[in-house]
Amino acid sequence: MNRIRPDVDVVMDILKAVLEARPDSSFIQSLLQQYRERGGLSKKQMQGLHGKASKIQSIPVHKLATLEAIIMKKPTRYRSELPGTITLYEKDKSTGKILTDILAKYPDHKRVLFLRSKYDNNEVLTAAELTELQKFSRLLK
Repeated sequence: MNRIRPDVDVVMDILKAVLEARPDSSFIQSLLQQYRERGGLSKKQMQGLHGKASKIQSIPVHKLATLEAIIMKKPTRYRSELPGTITLYEKDKSTGKILTDILAKYPDHKRVLFLRSKYDNNEVLTAAELTELQKFSRLLK
């Protein structure tokens, strides 16, 4: 982080002041530990710190205002919505009609029953299988 004056650390001052006022707060202790290890806090963590610090009267108002300015400067991250379900394969209605026509006339035709099961399971019929179906439908007429 590039600071104009590296000797002034408002976030650390506020963390220490809140920890002095509330030494039993595990939230502030974890924020202080993370700030020391990583050198910064997320926007939500700083908002939580600001909420806790604003309730303590001994913290100067100008430090709270500086913390609020730092919070406003940080980017807000939004989660995108989950994408809708995408069908990878759409059934060809003409193929389905050919299959039903053949099975209406010959309900025990094994090869057509096999192709119908592939069609119902959304598996892609190969070009050879499609030509075979068309051949069967021409033989019906």
